[in-house]
Amino acid sequence: MADYFVHISSLIDEDVQIGSGTKIWQFCHLMKGCQIGDNCNIGQNVMISPGVILGDGVKVQNNVSIYTGVFCEDDVFLGPSVVFTNVINPRAFIERKDEYRITMIKKGASIGANATIVCGCCIGSYAMIGAGAVVTHNIPEYALAYGNPARIRGWVCKCGVKIDYNSKQICCEACGLRYKRVSAYQIIHEV
Repeated sequence: MADYFVHISSLIDEDVQIGSGTKIWQFCHLMKGCQIGDNCNIGQNVMISPGVILGDGVKVQNNVSIYTGVFCEDDVFLGPSVVFTNVINPRAFIERKDEYRITMIKKGASIGANATIVCGCCIGSYAMIGAGAVVTHNIPEYALAYGNPARIRGWVCKCGVKIDYNSKQICCEACGLRYKRVSAYQIIHEV
C-alpha cells in the first residue's frame, strides 16, 4: 500500500516516483519519469512533465505546470499559477526538445503567485520572488526580487522576513538569524 495520497481524479503515469507523506490533489497529471520527494503537497490542476525532480517538502499551489528541465530542491514554495518555460524561442512548427534549458530552484526559495520563470535561470536558496514577477536572469540566495523584469529590491531572512541589508550587523528582527554581507549582490548566513 502506498504511503502517499493521490486524489482519484489525478492521473499518475508509469515510472513516477512519489515520496512518503506526499499529497496530490484533484485533476493533476504526473508524467512518466518525474520524481516527487517526501512530504510534498501538489495542489489541484498541476501538471509535472517527464524528468522533473521535486525535492522533499515542496509545496506546489493550484494551476502550475512544471516542464521538463525544471528542478526544485527541498522546501521550495511555488505559488498559484506560477509559469515555467523550457525553450527560449518556441515555435509550434519547430520541435526543440533538444534545446530545453535547465531551471534550478534552490532550497527554501519561494515564488509568488502568477510569477513567470524564464528557462535557464537559477533562483538561489531562500530567495523570494514576488507575485507577478518575470524572472529573466539568475537571482542570488536570500534576494527579494519582483517586477517585470524582476530586479533585486532587497534581502530576506531564511524565515522570509525582509532584513535591513545596510546596517552594520545584519540581523533578522523576527528570528534573530545573523548575516554577513559579502558583496553588493550576496549575503551569507552566519551559523
